[in-house]
Amino acid sequence: MNILIIENEIYLAQKVVSRLLDDGHSCDYIESPNIDNLTKDYDTVLLSTSLPSSLCKSIIKKYCDTSIILLLVSYISDETVTNPIKDGAKDYIMKPFIMDELVRKIYHYKECRSMRRELQTLREYFNFTMEDIDTSDILLPSSFPTLIETNSQKCADKLVFELSKRIDLPICFISLTSSNWLKELNSISRKVIIYLTNYHSLKKNMKEQLHKIIEDKNCVISSLEVEDEFPFRKIEFNDEKILLGNANIMTINDYVKMMVISYQNKYPDTELSKKLGISRKSLWEKRKKLDIEKKK
Repeated sequence: MNILIIENEIYLAQKVVSRLLDDGHSCDYIESPNIDNLTKDYDTVLLSTSLPSSLCKSIIKKYCDTSIILLLVSYISDETVTNPIKDGAKDYIMKPFIMDELVRKIYHYKECRSMRRELQTLREYFNFTMEDIDTSDILLPSSFPTLIETNSQKCADKLVFELSKRIDLPICFISLTSSNWLKELNSISRKVIIYLTNYHSLKKNMKEQLHKIIEDKNCVISSLEVEDEFPFRKIEFNDEKILLGNANIMTINDYVKMMVISYQNKYPDTELSKKLGISRKSLWEKRKKLDIEKKK
């Protein structure tokens, strides 16, 4: 990291610079800065509040949007701590301090900043990918468990993310096509929204087993089929625009391959071929041509 140390106690500043250089950081040290001469960018600014408060305020204003500002404080007051933090400093450390504690704070706030940036990127990407889905007329689940019947997985995903934000609970994702979904489901002990996808891929006996497990859990389940026998609350959310979008057009072969892989565990070939509108022989030929492995 590039670190700027602004400290008028020369001995303390030298100790800080020496330790940070040993840790592989690039450091600049200034005893009493001229704000106009501060032209470089820094990841972290260590600022002594022994400097005049007006100067501290100007430095904080200059760097608060781009740098982590940590205050080096001789005593605690509104002038040395409260006001600088209101102006944009992140935290403070009392002099004299243990050098390891200062380094710990630097790395802590560096990690926090990285996480905030990553979270912001993920939020923007999620909003970008979901912007064509309108949930304004859909009521979010008010009780658990709930099944979302939809023609697009994205629709269900957006509802579950909005629910997570509303009730302030994290989401645990489990695909019911996974071979160990039952083990994953039974291992969850913390308070989360359990989001189960691909409910339509389960056979009837497995669905019945699942119903018994989830009846007292915070579960939201998504299915790409109509589920008449689901015993709990259901929400229907279909968005025809998604199916008509150019980005979702696929070839006939791609469609057949996707359907066969998704439903071959649920339906025997005779029934699967009928649902696809082809003969069983044609289904066999498609498997061979498209290299679709038949799971047992």
